Amino acid sequence: MKAWCRLSGMGLLLLLLAGCGGNDDGTEGPGESEDPEAVEEVTEEAPAPPPEPEVEPFSEPVEIDFEATLLSDRRLMVEGVSNLPDTTRLLVVVERELSGVRWRSRIGLEEGRFAAGPFGPGSGLPDGGYRITVNLPEASVQPLAVRQRIGEQGEHLSGPLVSTSRHGLGQVASSSRRFLVGSEPRRTTDQVEVLGVE
Repeated sequence: MKAWCRLSGMGLLLLLLAGCGGNDDGTEGPGESEDPEAVEEVTEEAPAPPPEPEVEPFSEPVEIDFEATLLSDRRLMVEGVSNLPDTTRLLVVVERELSGVRWRSRIGLEEGRFAAGPFGPGSGLPDGGYRITVNLPEASVQPLAVRQRIGEQGEHLSGPLVSTSRHGLGQVASSSRRFLVGSEPRRTTDQVEVLGVE
């Protein structure tokens, strides 16, 4: 009889505990909380990142000016200035007019200045005419900061040096001049600068 009373007492205790609260899945029912002073926590969404500052479009006419220097080993250095944004990638091409042989150098604009070279074979440039061209390639090959200023298609570029890319990739810019290498000036009717060995 004692054992049955103990079992009955335990069963009654279990029934009381099961009816004290909570759902069948172990969670508390609505409005029920272990801590009566608990406050429902509200999660805040992460703040949106600040908008990127507006980048001022490049609004000046493009300027690219350069000069060439013939070194003592008869190779050519090209140095110049430009008002294009810093880190703009430029392509400098030196072409010998007689043979069509070309030398190229890809450079970046730093603080409005650039320098490229030396151009020419190790034996030095032979006398004759040379065309030096400094190109601003398509915006697609420029760093992001430059593209933001000149436009994704170079649409913010203007001035007499600007033209449409041959490949249909937007606007580009180019500045070109002729130079004669040699100790004797030659007769010519076009604008040409004569370079002598320094």
